[in-house]
Amino acid sequence: MPREKFGPGHTFLAREEILSYEEMAKVVASLLPLGLAKVRITGGEPLLRKDVNVLIQLLRDLDPGLDIAMTTNGVLLRRNAEMLLKSGLSRVTVSLDAVDENLFQSITDSKNTPKQIFEGIEYATEIGLPVKVNCVVKKGINESQIVPLTKACMERKVPVRFIEFMDVGTTNDWNLDAVVSGEEMREILREHLGPLEPKPAQHPSDVARLWRLVNDSTVGFIESVTNPFCGDCSRARLSAHGSMYTCLFSEQGYDLRGILRFGATEQEIGQIIRDIWIYRKDKYSELRTQLRKTRQPVEMSFIGG
Repeated sequence: MPREKFGPGHTFLAREEILSYEEMAKVVASLLPLGLAKVRITGGEPLLRKDVNVLIQLLRDLDPGLDIAMTTNGVLLRRNAEMLLKSGLSRVTVSLDAVDENLFQSITDSKNTPKQIFEGIEYATEIGLPVKVNCVVKKGINESQIVPLTKACMERKVPVRFIEFMDVGTTNDWNLDAVVSGEEMREILREHLGPLEPKPAQHPSDVARLWRLVNDSTVGFIESVTNPFCGDCSRARLSAHGSMYTCLFSEQGYDLRGILRFGATEQEIGQIIRDIWIYRKDKYSELRTQLRKTRQPVEMSFIGG
């Protein structure tokens, strides 16, 4: 979380304002009859949440076939990987924006090291928990890490996804000068690692466009700035305090906590969410130039990526 916004003096939400794991699981249960197939636990840093394995187990008990993923910074992965796997987590995504130690510590504002993160990745894969790596690329900051990170992931047989820097909230002070496009990233990889061959998408809503390197390694690119995919989006976000956001760039959410605590049934919750989704008109990535001066979207650190 950004230190300047969540420092020692920050007042956090009271416990009663945060959804319980049982309430989160009830929302998921209400959506299973509507075709929900994937759930991702994100943050902030989800491995800081006490007993997060309880949430994973509750979700797994709902449906043995549900795809349950987690996005983490990887600092606590080595310590928790076995617990995550035993609780029913399907896979984990590690956010890693640099392999150079000094640059990594500058970006993360921490004393952690890429070596620690890779130790967690290696242990997770060793015990059978699938891992992929995400890297947000910002011009002038870490485009130099594209090749070494790809090589590091290739060595460990871990897929890597490069993400165009996005204008989420106000923290990022976004402008196009900070964006390294997916095509520019691919050119960097071609120059150092040889040809790239596009791979067909497995599902229309997949946000990463996949490419195959000559050694059959897979590299993905999430290009929400230069190649937006609003029309195929099938993702909604449930915040810790119980609001549902239909877009990463939403200015406000829909209160589900109140509905849950008024005793709504799973069927009623599912119908409410269905109606919200049907009438959504989010396509901010496609309209960003017209809308960015008039909108104040919620910070990504609050609702996750």
